[in-house]
Amino acid sequence: MRAVVGLGNAGPEYAATRHNVGFWVVERLARRGRWHRRLHPWGEVFRGPLGYLLRPSTFMNRSGDAVWELLTQTSLSPSDLLVVYDEADLPVGALRLQARGGPGTHRGMGSVLSALGTTDVPRLRVGIGRPPDGGDWADHVLSPPPPAEAEALARASDLAGELAEEFLRSGLAVALDRFSRVRGRPDRII
Repeated sequence: MRAVVGLGNAGPEYAATRHNVGFWVVERLARRGRWHRRLHPWGEVFRGPLGYLLRPSTFMNRSGDAVWELLTQTSLSPSDLLVVYDEADLPVGALRLQARGGPGTHRGMGSVLSALGTTDVPRLRVGIGRPPDGGDWADHVLSPPPPAEAEALARASDLAGELAEEFLRSGLAVALDRFSRVRGRPDRII
């Protein structure tokens, strides 16, 4: 069993923001297949034949609390997770799939790594780009993207959902192989 964790902020006021790209990917996965949904104080968990999906109900910078709860209630280890989140250091719509690493400037991923006590956590980052003209970072991540970016992020979320499903089904090595095969295709926005 494996799990995909989408990072974001709970609540309708954040649903369309760049910071919720991880939630968008989980929503795409939840619409496919048969998942049983359970609400917990710390998050929304879907369980299905391929594993688990988690959307933390904590704010982004406390995401690690929800991930820790998921691991304590299942037999999963940190290497069984794929954490999906937004990345301002990648161009809009670009994807980066990695087996491990630090959190960079992402507070949600920092919370996850801190809670789990390891950097050996697979992650899939979805590029949201930097704020234009050196604008405010908080405004950038907590605002909806303009239409052209929204379209690119929707395509990226679709592909991220496919990669996340591959991770659930076959593991990280197979997902990395698939990622490497689609990486150079411009129609796949990598």
